[in-house]
Amino acid sequence: MEAACNGTAKKVAVVEKHEPVLIRPAEKTFDGLYLLSNLDQTYPFFVETVFAYRKGIANAAEMIKESLAKILVEFYPLAGRLSGRGNGKMVVRCSGEGVPFVEALSNNTIEELGDITRVDPVKLRKLVYNKDEITSFRCGGIVVGIAWNHVVVDAKGIADFLNFWGEITRGLPLSVDPYLDRSILSPTQPLPTDITHPALVGNQSQVKNIYLQFQEPIVCQSFCFEPKKLSQLKQIAKEDKFAAPPTSFEVISALVWIMRTKAYNIEPHKTTKLLTAVDIRSKMKPALPGGFFGNGIVMSYAECMAGDLVQKPLSFAVKIVHESIKEVNEDYVRSAIDYHELTRGQYGMENTGWISKWSRLPFYDVDFGWGKPQQIAPASLVDNLDLTLSQVKDSDNIILSLGLPESVMNIFHELMQAELERK
Repeated sequence: MEAACNGTAKKVAVVEKHEPVLIRPAEKTFDGLYLLSNLDQTYPFFVETVFAYRKGIANAAEMIKESLAKILVEFYPLAGRLSGRGNGKMVVRCSGEGVPFVEALSNNTIEELGDITRVDPVKLRKLVYNKDEITSFRCGGIVVGIAWNHVVVDAKGIADFLNFWGEITRGLPLSVDPYLDRSILSPTQPLPTDITHPALVGNQSQVKNIYLQFQEPIVCQSFCFEPKKLSQLKQIAKEDKFAAPPTSFEVISALVWIMRTKAYNIEPHKTTKLLTAVDIRSKMKPALPGGFFGNGIVMSYAECMAGDLVQKPLSFAVKIVHESIKEVNEDYVRSAIDYHELTRGQYGMENTGWISKWSRLPFYDVDFGWGKPQQIAPASLVDNLDLTLSQVKDSDNIILSLGLPESVMNIFHELMQAELERK
């Protein structure tokens, strides 16, 4: 479907784009099949992100191409190719084929990009579009675009990789040793046959996206939550007693859940669900190693009747979201791993929204030698996934970005703007 947006960026005129080249590892690496975990198998989608730097340097492209070849020696799965197996799982065929990389020039300035955290896939995808890309602007600014498949690694893992890449570019040793062995997330042996998991669906006919009910363009929009509004929402959420005050992410998630349910006009007697990405690295016993590279997340599972969600106060939804995140422990993770092994289950999508938090990830620390980015943003959005991230480094403003069918977004936008403008 065609995507529209409410971004503030002007038209990005890329005046010269070179043909893609393959950046191969600088040394010979592992040659064979690299096994992915069952958690990896549940995130089959592509992610594109752009990093805007106010000032670059003249030889930036050559520098990061050279350092990319070096860092791929350590992170060799990124230089391979995804492949299916007869058992219904994906693996990485490690052959050192390399990463597609593009150099480009734009006659715009960085300032003309506007606030890129206001999601704008029509324009920003020109700066990445399924490949890693570096675009130099006439003012001396630089945009680095990164594309990756979530089956291979999650956002935390790619943020760590980018920071390691930056260290190599600046001539520094890696601050943490990468940990690529995913057998640490292997299924239980012997595998239990009566395992269940609330968020995963074994019957693939039930893994249906609510988007498919709407033959409309997908409209992408962003909304800014300032500290005053977040404090107000947290105060409202305290109407129910919490062991700890709700977080900004919890109140945003709850509000989005309510408004999505209203916008989609889900019938009151039907169940509506919210899946929230939860980092499991510290929840395992022992914790996953610091340099773990892969998918170290599962989706928490919140559900209730649509009628209850939209009629009861915000505090009701916040409490459900809070409790669902709290329930993610090692047993919950292991049940997801085992259930996928047994059924090849995927996350159910019917009357369901996903939300993920990027605001605490170290994307704003990525330094290739010309400073840290002034802004980072998704260049595109995954179907049904809502995303929160900081507007700029160390900002207390949180940007929510999402895409919805046009008629649904019209309702959602009206509801959200009314809330953001409410005193």
